[in-house]
Amino acid sequence: MPRKPKAPVLQPLFAEPVFAEGVPTPDPSQFTVTPDDSKDYTSQVNALLYTEVVSFPQASGKPGDLFPLETAWGPNGAAVIQSINTAQSITFHMIGDSGATAQSTFPAMIKVSDAVTHDFHSASAANRPSFLFHLGDLVYNFGESAYYYDQFYEPFRDYPAPIFAIPGNHDSFVLPKTPKGSEPLTIFKRNFCSATPGVTVEAGSLHRTSMTQPGVYFALDAPYVRIIGLFSNALEDPGVISSQTSSSTGKSKKAVKRKKGDKATGGNPSWPAVPDYQLAFLTAQLQSIKSTNYQGAVILAVHHPPFIYSPPGGGSGGGTHYGSPLMLADIDTICKNVGVYPHAVISGHAHNYQRYTRKLQFDGRSYSVPFVICGDGGHNVNTLVKSSFGKPTAEPGDNIDVSYMDSGKIVQSTGLTFNKHDDQNSGFLRVQATATYLTLTFNPVPKSGTAAKPDSVTVNLAAHTAA
Repeated sequence: MPRKPKAPVLQPLFAEPVFAEGVPTPDPSQFTVTPDDSKDYTSQVNALLYTEVVSFPQASGKPGDLFPLETAWGPNGAAVIQSINTAQSITFHMIGDSGATAQSTFPAMIKVSDAVTHDFHSASAANRPSFLFHLGDLVYNFGESAYYYDQFYEPFRDYPAPIFAIPGNHDSFVLPKTPKGSEPLTIFKRNFCSATPGVTVEAGSLHRTSMTQPGVYFALDAPYVRIIGLFSNALEDPGVISSQTSSSTGKSKKAVKRKKGDKATGGNPSWPAVPDYQLAFLTAQLQSIKSTNYQGAVILAVHHPPFIYSPPGGGSGGGTHYGSPLMLADIDTICKNVGVYPHAVISGHAHNYQRYTRKLQFDGRSYSVPFVICGDGGHNVNTLVKSSFGKPTAEPGDNIDVSYMDSGKIVQSTGLTFNKHDDQNSGFLRVQATATYLTLTFNPVPKSGTAAKPDSVTVNLAAHTAA
């Protein structure tokens, strides 16, 4: 069961944010507190994973407010922004599902965090990442305070830059009988949505200070790029960013409960416990982009992917998760109403790498938008397809048409292509944005041996097309 924290926030030791230990420290060889959540996966809990959402507070400020990268860097912020502007480009990391749940998966977690940290230190000044954006599921299984040190603070102890995050389902699902004040989102907010930087009890003896994001959803504003981070709640599947009731969507919906294994093809579930704050937030963010004629890259980050590969006809050939078409419908509706669509949509959750291109006729133009899943940040790597009746199911090739997966009718989709996947290696994204393009590069991190070649896609910002 979740452990009650000793104290909310320790007395701040520094007058500014701190991101690393300064002198590189040796890798740990084992957990300080070994995870023991496997016993909690009872039949009751397994059922709740598909039915129990969580509420959350509204982010501070107004829906259209931005959280500047300069603020996160504290006194060093102005110099960081000047360096980015001098280089005329910004580089940053994105990663999802990095926590480890067993001693056997501990080495993979450390390998990925080490690879990301090494990539930072080995880069030239003009190409050095300015931050890491975590796509959720930092701490398994249920976001306990006691596990933050082993699964987040220690792996990234030598990463010398801000680490932003949106919660994943494992950072937010509440086990029955969890003590008040020990809920996973309470722990997450203490470490990422603090009023001022401070060393939390979860950081233990390490010096990384808490982040000061305005909430579990927020918009990060940096030179050349704006990342709109959404919280897709606590279900294993699907992702949920609204109550999905008639009042939130403007359409009549019959409230039904979704059951485990339901592929979202029938009925429209509603989740009245989920606040609709993020609909107003996303609307305000996109309206600001349009009204100010913002020319930078726009990335939508959300833990649950809108699309996850499944073979034609569905059945048992898909992976362990499925997509979230109703969540995508919420997003598409707002994008259509405002007249702005992101240049890329990036998610975690599925424990592998998948890259899609969604073609749209939008606002009188032809768009092609990368939808990328990077959920193999160290927790585990799952195969893209499952065996059927004990027999292996063939994996798909590259650049195949999977338009059958895009059931959305809100925007005019003209095709969905499954471009590339990697279900053998862990990995992370290295993202670069300039005034004219956005490049997303997946860097595989193998268990052993030589890494596979990186996969990359570049978006022309003005044309809103991917190549």
